[in-house]
Amino acid sequence: MKKVGIVMGSDSDLPIIKKATDMLASLDIPFEVHVYSAHRTPEQAKDFAVNAYKNGFGVIIAAAGMAAHLAGAIAANTVLPVIGIPCKSSCFDGMDALLSTVQMPTGIPVATVAVNGGANAALLAAEIIAVGDEELYNKLLSKRKADGEAVLLKDAAISAELNK
Repeated sequence: MKKVGIVMGSDSDLPIIKKATDMLASLDIPFEVHVYSAHRTPEQAKDFAVNAYKNGFGVIIAAAGMAAHLAGAIAANTVLPVIGIPCKSSCFDGMDALLSTVQMPTGIPVATVAVNGGANAALLAAEIIAVGDEELYNKLLSKRKADGEAVLLKDAAISAELNK
């Protein structure tokens, strides 16, 4: 199975990344996590992206706030799928990071999840890997079914309490 590369621009993004790593671990998907900045460590970020395919990665998740150039910088140096997580910072409620992550030029795509959307980034990475992995595909189907059943249980409880 291909592993997921996870890069965050700062260790302040760790709580968001933890949601991604927890989800990947629950699906038994191998991953590797690094802190590389598009601005402070551009050579290390580039080296990671350039060598990601040969190092066994199938998809990369990149999380950053504010200017949020990390996902784009990673995507510029690999043809592997890159999923950007815009992170909320003290400025603009994460809108700056969202726009920086989603507004990529033609030819350098970055899939973008919600602001602070670590769990969905992991699920999207899993879905990408599952294209060639039937066992993982079936795990995702089971998870989706269990998530739906959990909602229906909550519906039944609310209905029993409030619908008289």
